[in-house]
Order: sequence, then structure tokens, then C-alpha cells
Amino acid sequence: MPIYEYRCSVCGERFEKLVRTSSGQVDVRCPKCDAEEVERQVSVFGVSTGSTGGSFTSASSCAPSRGG
Repeated sequence: MPIYEYRCSVCGERFEKLVRTSSGQVDVRCPKCDAEEVERQVSVFGVSTGSTGGSFTSASSCAPSRGG
């Protein structure tokens, strides 16, 4: 069961949703404002940092942080 990342078009909340169907089509609502206007985002995945494995990092942790 994949976990998809979403962003609410109304309030901007970013959240994840576990999808239990193989088609990926589910009724998704924002957990913050309950809006139906959500967009599925390109997911960030874990990558190995060493050739021996065991050490993983998220690609988002490598990105420069935005001020604010």
C-alpha cells in the first residue's frame, strides 16, 4: 500500500495518505480544513548514503531550507 503526499489548494497544508487501492484513486480531503481541493505531490523517497547500506536519508533533508 503506497503512501501519497498531498497539498491542499485551499489552506496549503501538506499531508500524507495511505492508499489502500491499487489504482491510487481515493477520496482525499485536507485534514486541516476538510477541503476536497487537494493535489498529489511528487513524493520524495529515501536514498542510501553508503555502499554497505544501513544509512538512509530523505532527499528533502539534503535540500536547502527556506527561510520562514
